[in-house]
Amino acid sequence: MSRKAFAGVAALVAACSLNVMADEGKALEAGHEYLITTNYPNNLHVIDMQTDKIYKTCTIPGAFGPGMTQLSPDRRIVYVLSNHYADIYGIQLDDCKPVFHGTIAQKPGENARALFSMTVSHDGKEIYAVANPTQILSEHYEVQQPRLQVYAADGGMNAKPIRTFPAPRQLTIMQSGDDGSLYVAGPDIYKVDPKTGKFDVIIPSRNWKRPLYAAPDVLYVWNQQTYRRDFSLLYTTAKFQDDKQDLATAEYLYGFFSIDLASGKTETVDFGPVTEVYFSGGRSPKDPNVMFGVLNRLAKYDIKEKKLIEAANLDHSYYCISFNKAGNKIYLTGTLNDVAIFDADSMKRIGGLKLPGGDMAITTSQTFVR
Repeated sequence: MSRKAFAGVAALVAACSLNVMADEGKALEAGHEYLITTNYPNNLHVIDMQTDKIYKTCTIPGAFGPGMTQLSPDRRIVYVLSNHYADIYGIQLDDCKPVFHGTIAQKPGENARALFSMTVSHDGKEIYAVANPTQILSEHYEVQQPRLQVYAADGGMNAKPIRTFPAPRQLTIMQSGDDGSLYVAGPDIYKVDPKTGKFDVIIPSRNWKRPLYAAPDVLYVWNQQTYRRDFSLLYTTAKFQDDKQDLATAEYLYGFFSIDLASGKTETVDFGPVTEVYFSGGRSPKDPNVMFGVLNRLAKYDIKEKKLIEAANLDHSYYCISFNKAGNKIYLTGTLNDVAIFDADSMKRIGGLKLPGGDMAITTSQTFVR
């Protein structure tokens, strides 16, 4: 390569580097609506929902996975569960600067993961996570008691828990209520006092006592902060005709558990027949009687009528469903590196965009107004 050609390449690389730096330093605009999502190898994308284009891309420290995101109440910091479920990073959205780092493992020789169980307190002052630790010894492993770990949000890049409490097993997604309570999904759904570590069942799931209903099946790890301010997850169940509990004549139903984060009111609601599997779902921000679900199709339900209204075919599976604040657009993320955009009324695809990098996998996307 000639000196002139080499200089040209060097200048191009330098220009690209400056563009990346400028992009990372581009502050979000007040009043604008954004969607954030993550993908391999270490990308945090901010999408402008006015233009449906990428506004900026930040770098997530460490290794990727699962890339689950939670926003601070002022929408200035995004907390990412990453590094193979082992670390929490807090990244300022305006300048992409990492300002928080907390490890899930806390002891020498301990391997610990948070299985989607991470969120921010209602006032933004604390970060919550459930550690599932294993002590690695020279000749065997010992599974330890899970812990609820509470970090100070201003703990910096070497944050340690300021409080820890014993926790039940099999805990996953969680959200903070306006009264300071922490709601955590597990075998049942718990209301937790994060000051004392007291767990109380607020919605029975595995242990519900609904007459003529089979025990519900729950597979839900998409921890979304919704405009409706609800903490919801889907279940499937069978409703029997009589006490014989004949599966051949049972009605198979989808439903949702939901907690109003402002009031603490709970709901257990069947919303439609089981026709296929959905990975995530949510009620319309503009009509709480309309429910959407997604995996291999995008589906729309009338909750009161318990009826499938319409379904749209997809070119591939999507795991995570999000809505704009007006409730007229649906954004599908997860699996590959493309975002699909649908009109919520017509159920027609109206756009999409391809993200730089690889798969989003099982990320949790969030929509918000700055």
